[in-house]
Amino acid sequence: MAPIGVGSTLPDGQLAWFDENDQMQQVSIHSLAAGKKVILFGVPGAFTPTCSNQHVPGFITQAEELKAKGVDEILLVSVNDPFVMKAWAKTYPDNKHVKFLADGAAAYTKALGLELDLTEKGLGLRSRRFALLADDLKVTVANVEEGGQFTISGAEEILKAL
Repeated sequence: MAPIGVGSTLPDGQLAWFDENDQMQQVSIHSLAAGKKVILFGVPGAFTPTCSNQHVPGFITQAEELKAKGVDEILLVSVNDPFVMKAWAKTYPDNKHVKFLADGAAAYTKALGLELDLTEKGLGLRSRRFALLADDLKVTVANVEEGGQFTISGAEEILKAL
């Protein structure tokens, strides 16, 4: 399947996350994104260096500015189980706006056409690094990284596009 791009509609899919009451919930992407301006960004894995030290912190520190420019939701997707995503989220005590969503079996990542096979590195099937901006489910910005790069999918690049 070709990767999702500008003009595409975000596919629906069920992802798991822990809410503010520490209860695991199943949530559909369409329930979070329909009628809203959302950022959906994906990373290869929780607790990995670039993801943990650069990509995620950028969206957390820029969240207020992103919201001020009309973004309603900031959604992080990673091919990890919900308990790993919960533990990872807790390492960012200042986070108030980024939802850490688990795509345990990579079903949603595959629906986006953004899967990345890292079996040779011992990581199995993961997600490519990306950042999408969507308005009422229509993708308006699709910044998808090649290989292990981190050049176009950060919060700064999305801010420039708003």
